Amino acid sequence: MPYSTQESADAVVLSPDRAPVAAVIWLHGLGADGFDFVPIVNELRLPASLPVRFIFPHATPRPVTINNGFVMRAWYDIKGFGPDRAEDDVGIRESEGVVKQLIEQQIAQDIAADKIVIAGFSQGGAIALQTGVRYPQRLAGIMALSTYLPLRASVAQEASAANRDVPILMCHGTHDPIVIPQMGETSRDTLQAQGYRIEWRSYTMEHSVCQQEIGDISQWLQTRLA
Repeated sequence: MPYSTQESADAVVLSPDRAPVAAVIWLHGLGADGFDFVPIVNELRLPASLPVRFIFPHATPRPVTINNGFVMRAWYDIKGFGPDRAEDDVGIRESEGVVKQLIEQQIAQDIAADKIVIAGFSQGGAIALQTGVRYPQRLAGIMALSTYLPLRASVAQEASAANRDVPILMCHGTHDPIVIPQMGETSRDTLQAQGYRIEWRSYTMEHSVCQQEIGDISQWLQTRLA
């Protein structure tokens, strides 16, 4: 499907050549930017009958503690290594607010909330989960790639009733050295224990995206957005 590209200081937007009926807001990982996942859109080979707008926002540059305070695009600060590290509650919630604004923008452009998928890779996937389970209107789904659930202790109290059974696709590499598989599996189990519907996919890869995964993402998106 042909797409036109619009670039701004905040995001890269790919619009189909027909009026979109759905939208995917796709967040990049630490140190990347909105251009990172743009090439994957054509690889998804979505049918012409499903015109989807893709929004790839740029995270705000900020100091990242584990990188010696170096300023880079990040959705939140990472203060240490391991699953028990202190979390940047303020930064995580700030980026959640950014994604909520992006959802509202799509709704204002006549895309229903239940035709919007929140997606992300690594840090971006953490924000996709953070936002998606708390968003007050029903979404089409959450796509969390090579990532984990942040602020786990607050999910039960803050979860939105509208998205208690929202479909969630979680994909992870079996050899991921950055977000180790255990972090993804623990997040999956935490969400399942609270009643969320998780579709789990693992791939023989590191902290990346593989061709098989792209095919699975395409099928999942077509099911969720049709």
